Amino acid sequence: MAADLSQIVKAYDVRGVVPDQWDESLAELFGAAFVQVTGADAIVVGHDMRPSSPGLSHAFARGAAARGADVTEIGLCSTDQLYYASGSLDMPGAMFTASHNPARYNGIKMCRAGAAPVGQDTGLADIRALVEEWSDSGAPAPVAGPGTLTERDTLSGYAAHLRSLVALDSIRHLKVVVDAGNGMGGHTVPTVLEGLPLDVVPMYFELDGTFPHHEANPLDPANIVDLQERVRAEGADLGIAFDGDADRCFVVDENGAPVSPSAITALVAERELAKNGGKGVVIHNLITSRSVSEVVAEHGGTPVETRVGHSFIKQEMAAHGAIFGGEHSAHYYFRDFWNADTGMLAALHVLAALGEQDGPLSALVAQYDRYVASGEINSTVDDQAGRLAAVKAAYQDREGVEIKELDGVSVIAADWWLNVRPSNTEPLLRLNAEAGDEATITKIRDEALAIIRG
Repeated sequence: MAADLSQIVKAYDVRGVVPDQWDESLAELFGAAFVQVTGADAIVVGHDMRPSSPGLSHAFARGAAARGADVTEIGLCSTDQLYYASGSLDMPGAMFTASHNPARYNGIKMCRAGAAPVGQDTGLADIRALVEEWSDSGAPAPVAGPGTLTERDTLSGYAAHLRSLVALDSIRHLKVVVDAGNGMGGHTVPTVLEGLPLDVVPMYFELDGTFPHHEANPLDPANIVDLQERVRAEGADLGIAFDGDADRCFVVDENGAPVSPSAITALVAERELAKNGGKGVVIHNLITSRSVSEVVAEHGGTPVETRVGHSFIKQEMAAHGAIFGGEHSAHYYFRDFWNADTGMLAALHVLAALGEQDGPLSALVAQYDRYVASGEINSTVDDQAGRLAAVKAAYQDREGVEIKELDGVSVIAADWWLNVRPSNTEPLLRLNAEAGDEATITKIRDEALAIIRG
């Protein structure tokens, strides 16, 4: 029987439990299929610190080489380090990671040369079909001239590239606490920040894919408690947390208070616009704060709204030649980084912005944090389409309200907005709302939840 990959091939990547749902034999087939679909004669492969990652990564490399591709194995790396390798070497790439998922999970994030994403509509469905076919009929016969396997270290090149994009040598001295969550930030941060005017206080830098201290998902408030306490105890200027594969970063100020990813998006957007003479397109998804589009417009840029999801952001980045893009989930995308997301580069911008002036981070980000947000609130529903229709019906005839259906249903008023969108993988509707004050956001949130939950 052909392997059933429906449970592990997602919209943008491969992800599942090892060895229950996939193993090294399947990884080898994925490597062969990746080469066949991309038509690549050379690829780059890297992996995170999970116990299963080296074996899966090397199996993928073997499968790719058997189909004729020369494989550069860069070993331990963050996801954005893999994107750097794909961009700088101009090769398709594969990163073995399950980001912040528990230790028993692993996955593959794949890209074409120049870090262009591979998703369902851009090759992943074709890769899945080949793997299913070959797992049923036996692996494809090796080509006449198999490729080579070569090891290469890209960490110093990655660090140098990032440092070339942000001027940090002349900032004032800062004390920063960094929580790597036992993930790949523990591998990249020491090299990237080396020699800068920073006193770095490391937390959980030991690479450990079992995540002994907390989940490596800084968007969950429970996972930044240690960072918040350490920032206050150390009297640090700020704290930075990375997720498991270190492609996302989350920031807390000198008081340990979380800084919203929307505020970081606005801050970095202003800096990128300044680098580009006050001109350029900035992409943001439709549930980032209204402050993002306001700041972009105020500084001469053009804000462009997109659906939630990194593949949409990357598509819009390429289509518009955008200089920067940000998401509420703390993914940050840069034209100078092949339109790919890199939490490390966003972190360097925050350090530079703070170090170029004398005030605390809380004061610096206040100008970008203009509204009150509900946060994302999930509701389990039996009929996603029906409940979305109910939301639209409840608001569409209301005076002074605009309805948009770019992603779910957005309701936009002069002093507030809300969005309700369905989960792609669960029977959930996700509510996000924003207003100018606490009373309004409470009223809007409660009204919308009553409609969603029937």
